[in-house]
Amino acid sequence: MTLGRANHFAVVDVASRAVKDYVLVGQRAWGATLNRDESLLFVVNGLSDDVSIIDTKSSKVIKSVPVGRVPHTAVIDD
Repeated sequence: MTLGRANHFAVVDVASRAVKDYVLVGQRAWGATLNRDESLLFVVNGLSDDVSIIDTKSSKVIKSVPVGRVPHTAVIDD
């Protein structure tokens, strides 16, 4: 779950509805999209103008990619 101005993404256990972890991403995390096999999560950061790519097994950001001015949503077509 993106946390907007908190600049984090929350990893949530759906069954218990408990937050398992917080991942620091760019500024103003707005949107998030998984790739097909759910190994990567792409978090769109609106005020830092980038996308954080998170390895879902480790819950770590593996790369931040500049994408242009004020991005909002990502669509992954793999």
